[in-house]
Amino acid sequence: MRARGQNCYASARHLQIARAFPPITRREMLDTLRSALPGPSCATADPTSGPQQAERSPGKALRVLYHHRIASSDGQFTHIEEMVGALRAIGAEVLVVGPELHKSDSGKSGSPGWVGVLKTVLPAAVYEMAEAAYALVAYRRLRRAVASFEPDVIYERYALYQPAGVWVSRRTRVPLLLEVNAPYVIEKQRYGKLKLGWLARLVERYTLTGAARVFPVTQVLGEMLVEIGVPRERVTVIPNAIDPKNFQRLPTSAQAKAKLGLAGRTVIGFIGFVREWDQLDRIVDWLARRPERDQAVLLVVGDGVVRPQLEGQARRLGVAHKLHFTGVLPRQQVPAVAASFDVALQTALVPYASPLCLFEYMALGKAIVAPDQPNHHEVLRRGIDCEMYQPDRQGSLEAAIEALVDNPAHCARLGAAARDAVAERQFHWAGNARRAAGVAQEVLRSPSGRLLDLVEVGRTAGRTEH
Repeated sequence: MRARGQNCYASARHLQIARAFPPITRREMLDTLRSALPGPSCATADPTSGPQQAERSPGKALRVLYHHRIASSDGQFTHIEEMVGALRAIGAEVLVVGPELHKSDSGKSGSPGWVGVLKTVLPAAVYEMAEAAYALVAYRRLRRAVASFEPDVIYERYALYQPAGVWVSRRTRVPLLLEVNAPYVIEKQRYGKLKLGWLARLVERYTLTGAARVFPVTQVLGEMLVEIGVPRERVTVIPNAIDPKNFQRLPTSAQAKAKLGLAGRTVIGFIGFVREWDQLDRIVDWLARRPERDQAVLLVVGDGVVRPQLEGQARRLGVAHKLHFTGVLPRQQVPAVAASFDVALQTALVPYASPLCLFEYMALGKAIVAPDQPNHHEVLRRGIDCEMYQPDRQGSLEAAIEALVDNPAHCARLGAAARDAVAERQFHWAGNARRAAGVAQEVLRSPSGRLLDLVEVGRTAGRTEH
C-alpha cells in the first residue's frame, strides 16, 4: 500500500512537470535546435553589425521587442514595467514577451506557480537541465514574435541558461541589447546553488558576448562582464531609477506617521523582503540598548523569512513595541508609507547591485545610511547625501544610525541633497529609456552609415522630461 502511494505521488509529480511546459513535438524540437544553431552565414557574425532588414521609412518609431523570463512580482518586475513604460513614453513601440506567472505571485518568498513546483520536486541538477531546456521554448516564442512584430532591436533581461535572445538575433539579424542585473553564475556559486557550473559558465559567456550591447546596472558589474569576455566598447551602464510621478502628492512625514500609529516617533525604515543577511537583528539589539523613553522605532515596509525571528528577538528584549512590519503592500502604496521614514536603511548587499529601494529613498528625500561599497559610491556621496558604514565592522552601522537619530537637522540636509541628486543626475526611467534608445540608434547604423530615423523618439523624450 505504501509503495502504491509512493508511485501515485511520483506519477502526480511527473504530471505536474509535464504540464509545466508548453507542448512541443519531437519534430518541433529538432527544427528548433536546427534553426537555433548559427548557420554558415552567421557563424562568425559580429553582433554589433547592422541589421539586414528592409529600410524603415523616416519618422518611424523605434520598435523594441522586450524579452524576459521573470516569474515574480518583486523589484525585478517593477524594473521591467517601469522601463517598458518609459520606452513607450518616449515614443517607442514595445512588445513584451515573457511568462505570465508574475500575476499569480503573492510577494512571499519562493517562486510562483509551476516554477515553484519544479524547484520543490526536482533535484537541483535536474532542475537546471530543465531550465536550460526551456531556452528552446523561449526561442520558438521569441522567433514567432520577431516574425510578427518586426522589431528594430531585441531588448532582453539576462537570465541564467537563457541564450534564446542570441539565437534569435543571429538567425534574424535583429540586434540584441542585453540588460544585466547580476553575474548569476558567480552569484549562485557563492551560495552553493549551482550544480552544473561548467554548463552555466559556457552559456553565460556565450550569451553575454553574443549581444550587440550590454547594459549592466553598475560600473562594478560592467568591469566583471569585461573580465568574462564582453568587449568594453559594448558596455553601457544604466542603473536603476525612479519615476518622479510616483513621488508626487505624498503625505508629509508627520501625516504618514500618524496614519501608521507612529506619531512623534523617530522612524528608521527599510523597504523590502527581509532576509538573514540584511542583519536587522543588529537594529533590534540597538533599539534595546537605547534609553527606555527613546522614541526610535524600526519600520519594515514589506515582510520576510526572518520576520518571526526578529519579532521573537524584540519580545525577549522588551522592545516588541518598537518593531513594526507592514506586510506585503502593492507597489504603488509603498512611497506613501515610506514617507514616514526619518532614516532610510540600505543594507549590505553584493557589491555589484543597483538596489531599487536606494533610488526610492533618494526620491523621498530621506537621510540614507548605506554600506561603504563601490556600487554605492556610483550613486551616493558620503556626508553630502548619505552616511556610510563599514558592514563588517562591529558597531559601525549602529553608530551611523545613532548619529542621524540624534541630529534631525543633519538628517534633513542629507535628505534634501539626496532628492536633488535624483533630478541633477537624471536617475529617472525616462532618462534610462533615452540612453537605451540612443544605444539602439548607434547599433542600427547600416553599413553605409545611414541612421534609423529616431527623430520623433528624441522629440518625445524631450517633452517627457519637462
